[in-house]
Amino acid sequence: MPDDQQRRDVVDLTEQEADGQAGRSERGQPAMGDGRKKPGFIRRHPIAILAGLVVVALLAVAGYVYWQRNIHPYESTDDAFLDTRQFPVAPKVAGYVTEVAVGDNQHVNAGDLLFRIDTRDYQTALDQAQAQIDSAQAAITGYDAQIDAQRAQIDQAKAEVSQAEAAVGFAKEDAARYRDLQTRGAGTVQQAQQSTANLQEQQGKLTSANAAVIAAERQVGALQAQRTSAVADLARAKAQLAQAQLNLSYTTVTAAQPGRVVQLSGAVGQFAQAGQSLAIFVPDDIWVTANFKETQITDMRPGQPVDIRIDAYPGRKVSGHVDSVQPGSGTAFSLLPAENATGNYVKVVQRIPVKIVVDQWPDGVSIGPGMSVVPRVTVR
Repeated sequence: MPDDQQRRDVVDLTEQEADGQAGRSERGQPAMGDGRKKPGFIRRHPIAILAGLVVVALLAVAGYVYWQRNIHPYESTDDAFLDTRQFPVAPKVAGYVTEVAVGDNQHVNAGDLLFRIDTRDYQTALDQAQAQIDSAQAAITGYDAQIDAQRAQIDQAKAEVSQAEAAVGFAKEDAARYRDLQTRGAGTVQQAQQSTANLQEQQGKLTSANAAVIAAERQVGALQAQRTSAVADLARAKAQLAQAQLNLSYTTVTAAQPGRVVQLSGAVGQFAQAGQSLAIFVPDDIWVTANFKETQITDMRPGQPVDIRIDAYPGRKVSGHVDSVQPGSGTAFSLLPAENATGNYVKVVQRIPVKIVVDQWPDGVSIGPGMSVVPRVTVR
């Protein structure tokens, strides 16, 4: 019996060793029973590996094509906003506001009425200037009449001078004749003296006539000077009239261009000083200011097409073009430019403002300065 028990133990041990070798073969370890190795994963799955390589290659090609078509030709930035040259609306003359013809955020066209200032004071000034013009014109007319009358007096005085000269000539001849007669004893002393006195009288009349001519001519000069002063008064009055007309026109504040009125602060009854802001005017001429990195503008040129996406309207795209590139960074033109001549300088990529003009704003889109946009410029 002991021999039978030993034989059974040997058989059991042989079966356990066989089972162990079979288990190692199933776990991937080579079975040494027949002397051959099991084939690897690549040999067992060649089609799957080839398909994977093809997929990877296709993905790489697709990625390269996508980069070439959708990334490489463009430069984009989210540091962009709508911009315009908004300005305050202010009257040029002071006065009480009598009319506000617009509302908040209302769109207006060029020439539309915005505000009206009380016109009574400026109409009075206009009437006064017109009255001064009439007075100056009347004065000029009066001086012209006086000058004409004085010139007539000059002509009369000159005629009297001519008569006096003729009388003096006759008196000289008469006096000479009587002196000659007296010398020859044919005339009396009395006749000679009378002729001499008559000559002196006629000479006095001639002197008086010449003086009258001189006085009349001087009077004409004085009248002409007064007329010149009246002409200057007329010119001054016309200038005052023109200024009064301008001031009266300034009481009507109109829109200089199409746009919107925002931040309306003017009200009827308010006293507005000259230059006081009553509202802010936002023109319709709105563009995009995009701050690109300085490394992005290498190939950027005016005229290049731009696709613009407005953050407020995600589904709307707008087309435009590059208008100009600022020759310098935005910080270079700030009120306090950065001072880089220091020991702790750190290089930072600068931003360059680029002006982008929109070709046509779509209908139904309310836009204004400061709104965020994302432009994409085709640079290659």
